[in-house]
Amino acid sequence: MRNLVINTFLSLDGVMQSPGGPEEDPTGEFSLGGWAVPYFDEAMMSRMAELEPYELLLGRGTYEIFAAHWPYDEGPMADRLNRIRKYVVSTTLEAPEWNNTTVIAADAIAELKRSDGPEIQVHGSPGLIQTLLEHDLIDEYRLWIFPLVIGTGKRLFGDGALPIGLRLVDSTTTATGVTVNTYVRAGAIEPGSFEFDEPTEAELARRARL
Repeated sequence: MRNLVINTFLSLDGVMQSPGGPEEDPTGEFSLGGWAVPYFDEAMMSRMAELEPYELLLGRGTYEIFAAHWPYDEGPMADRLNRIRKYVVSTTLEAPEWNNTTVIAADAIAELKRSDGPEIQVHGSPGLIQTLLEHDLIDEYRLWIFPLVIGTGKRLFGDGALPIGLRLVDSTTTATGVTVNTYVRAGAIEPGSFEFDEPTEAELARRARL
């Protein structure tokens, strides 16, 4: 079984919409596209390029953004993304032009996880992520949390997310203040309470004697 990993840029209030530029996803009259760009430095780009082997799973919107950019870029990150296997979830895309791309249906993702190969990473793709959350298909969260509050826009965790417990296994901070946190599944949520326990009759009698 392959791990399915969400590798996502987020604001402090959980917004993941259009981090790389105004034209990425302006839907909903979103006007702050490109909010992540001022925080990027060479160390962050190198970290992304040096990740362990993986394949990409993308929603159609993010796929089209990537396919319009990375084949024409240069450098380690472009080389990796252009080389690796990519899966795009779509019911309408018929002839993807970006090399090593396969179109699959959403109900084929579980089968893809059962196939042989490296881990599967999801970049961007807010709509696809909601489907993955709803069907409990995510094994690991790598969240790049940027030090700003956006206030509106598409968020990582929508109304369809299932309650799960997570365990922090790695955390680093970049020179520009971005925290990169990795979480893995930790079972069900176990609620507790800070309320005092009801006193026993013996305890009530002891208090009465004081």
